[in-house]
Amino acid sequence: MAMFWHSIFGVALFFSAFMALIPNLLWLIVRCIGLPFGYHLPYAPFGWATLALTGLVWILFAGGHYIGRFRSKVTQIEYSSAELPQAFDGYKIVHISDLHVDSFDRPGHLEKLFALIEDRHPDIILFTGDITTGTMESLREHEAALCSLNAKDGVVSVLGNHDFFIYDHRFHTNEERNDEADRLTRYERQTLGWKVLRNESFILHRGEDSIAVAGVDNINGGQGFHTIQKGNLKNAVKGLDGIFTILMTHDPSHWRAEVLPDSHVQVTLSGHTHAAQVRLLGWSLAHLMFNECDGRYDHEGRMLYVNAGLGGVVPFRIGCPSEITVITLRRALDISNKEFGK
Repeated sequence: MAMFWHSIFGVALFFSAFMALIPNLLWLIVRCIGLPFGYHLPYAPFGWATLALTGLVWILFAGGHYIGRFRSKVTQIEYSSAELPQAFDGYKIVHISDLHVDSFDRPGHLEKLFALIEDRHPDIILFTGDITTGTMESLREHEAALCSLNAKDGVVSVLGNHDFFIYDHRFHTNEERNDEADRLTRYERQTLGWKVLRNESFILHRGEDSIAVAGVDNINGGQGFHTIQKGNLKNAVKGLDGIFTILMTHDPSHWRAEVLPDSHVQVTLSGHTHAAQVRLLGWSLAHLMFNECDGRYDHEGRMLYVNAGLGGVVPFRIGCPSEITVITLRRALDISNKEFGK
């Protein structure tokens, strides 16, 4: 918790300093221009503006910490495709991401979010990575809640950048970090009962119809901050040609960099950006680093959805509640099909 207070103080201090700079810089420019003409611009209005802007920043961050990070929303969307088998028309997916369970310090908060998921009666729950921020120890505190997460076809997860412990300074070599990621994989599979996809896939069957769920380890597509490259899309979708496929990949920049040009995947689910945990008038600050960072994106009938996350790496959310995404698959009518018009 001390780390959280340190992070919120540091971020708030940075933004308040930035906002304070604006009126002071404006006053300095006008003053310098006016000096040759004997014009002395009074500072008082700019001083009051400085106080107002810095005060607003601290109010926003305090609200984001004490109120905003406990707000949540359920986003419901439909994805239609003529390639979806008829038996999966109406199939309901709950997509969640970026749990960062060590950020849940209010009793019952995580359980409340999981109850919202249960109320949606999903066919499957797909979790797109970052179950923890830095260590596995925090998972034990929330183990009962994590074990309670369930759906008809189970819970499926992939590993995000934090799940490879690249920010945990206890590990000094890649071998140590890989061993810890393997230990996390075993924990999710054996203790939580989740299916963890490490550059692999599996098939869901409904009668004679089937769809595939594929998942890759973290891959960065050249946007945002550098993380870690562990994913292998080719292995994940091997043997899935001609099968309707849902891909779980933590970093949304992977979609445009590799998924679109090098695969047939129809639906891609990601997280990672948290939508910066800040939206201003509905616009996410994550757009400064990512082309696709918040919500739904479509390209020639294929879809990417970027979930804003349940937890966080900083202890505030401003205009950006934690998100549970409910995606209902629909079979679209194929006008090129011979059955059209029957």
